Amino acid sequence: MRTRQLGKGGPHVSAVGLGCMALSWSRDDDVTRAVIHSALDHGVTFFDTADVYDRGHNEELVGRALRGHRDEVTLASKVGLVGDGVDGSPGHIETAIDASLYRLGDDVVDLYYLHRVDEAVPLAESWGALAALVEKGKVRHIGLSEVTPEQAAEAHAIHPVTAVQSEFSLWHRAPLEAGVIEWCRANGAAFVPFAPLGRGSVNALQPLREVAERHRATPVQAALAWLLAQGEHVIPIPGTNKRRYLQDNVAATRMSLTDSDLVDLSGGTLAGVAER
Repeated sequence: MRTRQLGKGGPHVSAVGLGCMALSWSRDDDVTRAVIHSALDHGVTFFDTADVYDRGHNEELVGRALRGHRDEVTLASKVGLVGDGVDGSPGHIETAIDASLYRLGDDVVDLYYLHRVDEAVPLAESWGALAALVEKGKVRHIGLSEVTPEQAAEAHAIHPVTAVQSEFSLWHRAPLEAGVIEWCRANGAAFVPFAPLGRGSVNALQPLREVAERHRATPVQAALAWLLAQGEHVIPIPGTNKRRYLQDNVAATRMSLTDSDLVDLSGGTLAGVAER
């Protein structure tokens, strides 16, 4: 498995990680353990969860599945989404990290994101609370989710932004168009796309199929390869609760798209590969 660096000064992780939210759909330790151990076998070393996923149960599942392997991986979680709202207050952040560490069965999170910016709380206050967790040794690196370049720059001036996570795929290119991906590249931050295989049914995929066929690959592999081609700082985290899909996702790291492939994929609008 190829690796990429998670931000300037951060750890090297697998070029494709695993978004763990889908593992909550089964709520089954055996399924979660099987998927995560299969991911480890395929060289995946970057795992992503959040305290809001299944009201914390996802962190419990992931924490148990990674026992005995924790030193081999980089583990990310998030804070700030609460039910149908957002809470980025320093008080909430300070208590939420302890709850996440308890559920994960760990004493440190490698990467802790502000899941969403709380419009009722100055970003500097939320980010300052996250930076304080680094000083306390509860968190190694901190990141942001679904932010503008201006918000990322505001936070970065206070404490380095290790990663920005946003929805990004062939079907949802807002971070590319808004300059978020370029901001990350220019400032030594990783960009971590979630939902990298889009949302919707497998329709109107002719350009993607054609590129995949040229490489004797699957459309999923071609879609992930397009993301990886956006820069060495881009680290997608496709989610799945099916072991059979892991090898397909990981194989995308071995694809090298040509300039012609990139033109074919970037020039049109595709209708969606369902996230698995």
